[in-house]
Amino acid sequence: MNSNSNNQQNHLGVRQQTRRHFFGSAGVNLGSLGLASLLLGDDLQAQSAPSTSTSEPHFTPKAKRVIHLFMAGGPSQLELFDYKPKLQEMHGQVIPESYVEGKNFAFIKKDATLLGTQRKFRRCGQSGLEISELLPHLGKHADDIAVIRSMKTEVFNHGPAKLFTNTGFQRFGRPSMGAWVTYGIGSESKDLPGFLVMHSGPRGPRGGTPLWGSGFLPTTYQGVPLLNSADPILNLSTPAGIESQGQAEFIDAVSDLNNARLQQVGDPEIATRIATYEMAYRMQSSAPELMDLKSETQETLTAYGITDPAKPSFARNCLLARRLIERGTRFVQLFHTDWDHHGNAGTNLGIPLEQRCAETDQPAAALIQDLKNRGMLEDTIVMWGGEFGRTPQGEPREKTPGRDHHIEAYSMWLCGGGIKGGVSVGQTDELGYYAVEDVVPVHDLQATVLHCLGLDHKKLTYRFQGRDYRLTDVGGNVVTKILA
Repeated sequence: MNSNSNNQQNHLGVRQQTRRHFFGSAGVNLGSLGLASLLLGDDLQAQSAPSTSTSEPHFTPKAKRVIHLFMAGGPSQLELFDYKPKLQEMHGQVIPESYVEGKNFAFIKKDATLLGTQRKFRRCGQSGLEISELLPHLGKHADDIAVIRSMKTEVFNHGPAKLFTNTGFQRFGRPSMGAWVTYGIGSESKDLPGFLVMHSGPRGPRGGTPLWGSGFLPTTYQGVPLLNSADPILNLSTPAGIESQGQAEFIDAVSDLNNARLQQVGDPEIATRIATYEMAYRMQSSAPELMDLKSETQETLTAYGITDPAKPSFARNCLLARRLIERGTRFVQLFHTDWDHHGNAGTNLGIPLEQRCAETDQPAAALIQDLKNRGMLEDTIVMWGGEFGRTPQGEPREKTPGRDHHIEAYSMWLCGGGIKGGVSVGQTDELGYYAVEDVVPVHDLQATVLHCLGLDHKKLTYRFQGRDYRLTDVGGNVVTKILA
């Protein structure tokens, strides 16, 4: 057939397409070309999206992986890291109007009285970091950690604030930090997901799955929840009556069908589906082995505070986090609730706060020491904190003291992976209300973590709906004072 005949035939095919066919194929094919150009440069051949292969960082990294200890609910910095003698002196007095003019709170009124802490602080380590008596185990690692006392966020309700901390935006739809990290530098594990999530405490965190979702990134980068059960990942086990050979044949057949469809339409989500099937098949052996702590010594279990290795706990999750990064997982996130201490029975700054600290202090400190002993802390970032802090004013709900949500100033700590130990960054005013020195917005923290991983937060972008998006949105500066 000559070229004119070919052209006539092609034009006929186009004319015979329905609007549904055209828009269905155009959206997929243009989108796949865009993704291919991002992943492969000038090579536009359709390929399976690599879910575990490691990409190159922008520059030489200090860290290879992250363990994020997320204290859901907003721990009170005034009871844990930011001691204020002036607040003690003014306990019971109405806060000066100049502090609260034009401010909104979740529950308290502007004339709420100031609340001094009942907790003692002491200087720890050679660095002399001030840390609360509620965190005695962490105090032993004062020279390993960097405390940021001048964190600041923009959102004072739990769900949106958690989204902001995890995704850089306060509404659903953006990729989480773990998704951005695995998108940027991949994962070293071939038998486990690059981003895994675990929970402990009385309930799940407000905000749910979008906190560890992939947003508009390919779904291969989303966080995978790890359950404390014989089936650690939902729908992972082989159904009853299915033999291994039959299952392998089924996986092969499905992969062949998906590959044929991928070659036809070029949809990158099909590549993700193929990779997910293959990963799930490998995880049927790797995940149960991961969850079995029989290979751990009694000394290790005791150090983490694990009394029953089969019982769910933050301590068990911390040990599993170490086991995960040993196996190549890039980003591990542990959510622990409930730090929302308003002043009700069960949610106040008395026994409930002591319980949350007791549940998390020893395991977090043991994780630091365990990583040090294994030579892994130097290239692993561990960070601890919540979505916001608590007000210097008390919240009068019941007889027990509590504090409201506070976005102007709160505290977090980080260690390992290029973070300088034994330092404190930032200051708050004499009442602990505003961050007044070296203010660290959430986007700055995100930029700093990415920097330690060898990623320039301004270059780690993904084009979606005509715009290049990034974790830090239009903000973000690296906090150089905490870098080693």
